[in-house]
Amino acid sequence: MADDTSSDDAAPAYRALALQATCRAVNRAADRAEARGIMKASIDRLHELIAAGIRFIGPDCRLVVLPEYVLTGHPVGESIEVWADRAAIEPDGPEHQGLAAIARDLSIYLSANAYETDPNFPGLYFQCSFVIDPAGALVLRHRRLNSMFTPTPYDVWDRFLELYGIEGVFPVARTEIGRLACIASDEILFPELARALALRGAEVFCHSTSEAGTLERSKAIARRARALENLAYVVSANTAGIEGSPIPGGSTDGGSQIVDHGGRVLVEAGYGESMAAYAELDVAAVRRARRRPGMANLLARNRLAAYASTYAEAPSQEPNGIPEGRVPGRTFFLDQQRALIERLERDGLI
Repeated sequence: MADDTSSDDAAPAYRALALQATCRAVNRAADRAEARGIMKASIDRLHELIAAGIRFIGPDCRLVVLPEYVLTGHPVGESIEVWADRAAIEPDGPEHQGLAAIARDLSIYLSANAYETDPNFPGLYFQCSFVIDPAGALVLRHRRLNSMFTPTPYDVWDRFLELYGIEGVFPVARTEIGRLACIASDEILFPELARALALRGAEVFCHSTSEAGTLERSKAIARRARALENLAYVVSANTAGIEGSPIPGGSTDGGSQIVDHGGRVLVEAGYGESMAAYAELDVAAVRRARRRPGMANLLARNRLAAYASTYAEAPSQEPNGIPEGRVPGRTFFLDQQRALIERLERDGLI
């Protein structure tokens, strides 16, 4: 992994692509082998789409962000055990190798999102966003921290911290194209996550998402807010619909965006498969903005210590909800949320 330096000259401007690709889901796959075949075909198709996009955009396209769970779609009623077997890829398995080959072949930084197993947590899987560098090396792995129906590091908190430390919870990759971080799907709605990453230096948020193709998008509001308040770019790739899933195929389609560090939408794709969401990222401008005193420098105007005790004392979902060796049912996640709502009501906070 190439480290950056503090000089603006070390952060050349380049173009990024939020590739809006159709997701071929594995929900209807007859078995694990068929599901892996669908994933392989999706990786081959993504290779073609990215290569064609770069030929159109130009060789200065250095970063490509793919949609959320683009290789599999999401579970629709499947148990954790079934989905782990059918859809969760292995940390160094053939799917990772296939994506690494794309990054090497096209000399790009590739940010993707997938369900992924971890040998330290048998039976479970995490939703994982990651970045692969042009040499094909994985330089960042972020396990989604906020999820409604998927195990997260918070559910196995003590063991996760023991294994990976807090940097494994909030990873930032220092690269030749800037300091990259990943935010998965509706995690963009949680300002604390983006701020934690920005406080660790993140300058570009790679946002893999699969969100409703409606005219009013809550995540679009959040993307602009996260960019503005952290003085960071957001490169957000949405799916171009989902095929082979029980849900209507066009439910999650369109609106891939790139937002600059002032919260301005530089480009936005329409519906369908598209490479229209590409734009220039000037990381040197981010660094200048972060060093400039004034009203607009919200990152430097923060008084974090004033909020620390409120956060520490506020009711929260409890960590370590999944005991070691246990695979929870899907109702576990709603039960966790209901318990917190009851506590908030009991304390008179809602």
